[in-house]
Amino acid sequence: MPQSGPRPGAALQTIAMPADTNANGDIFGGWLMGQMDLGASVLARGLAEGRVATVAVESMRFHHPVRIGDVVSIFPSVAALGRTSMTLDVEVRIFNAESGAERRVAECRIVFVAIDRDGKPRPLPARGTAQG
Repeated sequence: MPQSGPRPGAALQTIAMPADTNANGDIFGGWLMGQMDLGASVLARGLAEGRVATVAVESMRFHHPVRIGDVVSIFPSVAALGRTSMTLDVEVRIFNAESGAERRVAECRIVFVAIDRDGKPRPLPARGTAQG
């Protein structure tokens, strides 16, 4: 029986809906990129222990289309930590409830910077406390 619940390790999960489709009936790449940014920001905010801003999206790659009704799961992981910035690798997997198929559909690298109340870069917390 296919797994229909939350995916372990996913920072964000959502369902692709008809309003997010292009003229071919596939989900817009821009919508998927937005979900990747949101999912990665969950991890980035935890590492920064506060506000973050997206400063770059690198090496964006789409492997397969996303269809209406697919469960979209976002899996971020740490690629590098700097003084004020962090680079996260983000993988997107979809789960099709009808077929039970699960596959990787996209990946990218996103750079975030920790920011203060005024939107200025600030140092990341000490490495020992930022991993929680």
